Amino acid sequence: MKEPLSEIFKEGGHKNSLGRSEEVLGEVLENKERLPELYESISDPDAWVRMRAIDTLEKVFRVHPDWAEPYIDDIFCNLLELDQASIQWHLAQIFTTIELNKSYKLRAIDWMSTLLSTTSVDWIVAVNAMNTLKTFTEEGWLKRSKFKSLVTIQLKHTSKSVVKRAHMYLREI
Repeated sequence: MKEPLSEIFKEGGHKNSLGRSEEVLGEVLENKERLPELYESISDPDAWVRMRAIDTLEKVFRVHPDWAEPYIDDIFCNLLELDQASIQWHLAQIFTTIELNKSYKLRAIDWMSTLLSTTSVDWIVAVNAMNTLKTFTEEGWLKRSKFKSLVTIQLKHTSKSVVKRAHMYLREI
């Protein structure tokens, strides 16, 4: 496969589907040298390409968490600034997969706490941010009281899925 990854992401299925992402995932897992190209696709002008790229990147890091190391600085300097929901929820997932030093872990917590400080956050971003912050709370990185206050805000979210998850976490923590 020598086709540019960003072009592959533009093909296949409905725009809001993952299209040929599995094909790209296989290519990157077999050819790590294509990882920078995958990462660059997250900055593509096309939102659907960005969605497919971040989904694929999250799956790559799930298999090879150590491959994230060269990208961690850029993730925190650039990707956290993006307001595309699909990027935000995948970043929340990535943060439980990759190794973060103390400074980055605390920045990730601050970022997700900001996302959860309002009920206007996208429902799937809220769910994934709560999932990750629950993990960080259990690991001792976030005070239970802070986690509970963020989850309590989400009890007023318009999404039933978010409210249900918030109730579940309040019972568990």
